[in-house]
Amino acid sequence: MTDDFPEMPDFDPKLTRKAVRRGLLRTTANVLAVLLALALVTVAGPMLLQTRDGREQRMTDVLGTAFKVYNPAYRVVTNDCCEVTPLSMSFTVTAEPLRPIGAVSPVSTYTISQSLFGRVGHLPLGRNANTRLSQSLYDVGTELARKEDVRKVLNRLDGDLRALAVVEFAAPLDAAGLKDWLGRTGRCAQSVVYERRPGSLPITWGSITWDRGTFTEDKEGCGVGLANFRSWVAQLGRDDDPNLRRFDLTFDRLRQASLKGLAYAYVDETSTVEALRELIDDPSVRTIRLADAALDLDRP
Repeated sequence: MTDDFPEMPDFDPKLTRKAVRRGLLRTTANVLAVLLALALVTVAGPMLLQTRDGREQRMTDVLGTAFKVYNPAYRVVTNDCCEVTPLSMSFTVTAEPLRPIGAVSPVSTYTISQSLFGRVGHLPLGRNANTRLSQSLYDVGTELARKEDVRKVLNRLDGDLRALAVVEFAAPLDAAGLKDWLGRTGRCAQSVVYERRPGSLPITWGSITWDRGTFTEDKEGCGVGLANFRSWVAQLGRDDDPNLRRFDLTFDRLRQASLKGLAYAYVDETSTVEALRELIDDPSVRTIRLADAALDLDRP
């Protein structure tokens, strides 16, 4: 019985080289496709993870607002969020030291970032921002700045100067009491101090601290009101506590201050020195801590 085998083709070096090249190209293309897919998963995966479920908006709501509470001596504006990398997410804020109305302040830009795991990074300003206003807030609840000493300082100044001051109440006022006092005296509280914490920065809520909450149109806080503060605290949870502590805050302190709603002091940016001379005699005022005084450059 004879076996039929096909004849072996003659060896062709050119065809062999072409086949080898095609195989190498195909293998290289497959490897590159796999590497590209892995790179996309490695880069895009964490970026999608960080931005899921509205995390960008919540980042600015929580961290941006906490940064403002952390820096009550500055006017802080949160810019659009966010710059996202595989390992972090960040946004920028602009900040300028608070000064009397009409005075010029330098504006600086800072970056706030959180890691892939949601932890906030190094923070600018805060404890290192030792302005005259922050020092006045540190002193709320202390025995410094007695009324008679404040009168002497105010009497030495030109009455037409615009002032920046912390007005401390003799006894803390609830929301109704604050509204009544502001209406009776014709004053405007740009930001309200909702905590007595001598030697540290107290929780202070201002007119632009959070712009997505509940606003009131009454005189409490000149239109900001306690409701706005409570709206922000209501969206926080204990999972936010590690980040809040980086801002020298805690969930429990914020919740307690918002629930009590007691105004211990307020920041006055618009009064003249002459107006503060009248205010220091109000029996509801414990003292006034003058932080700054300047000419109103906008006045003719």
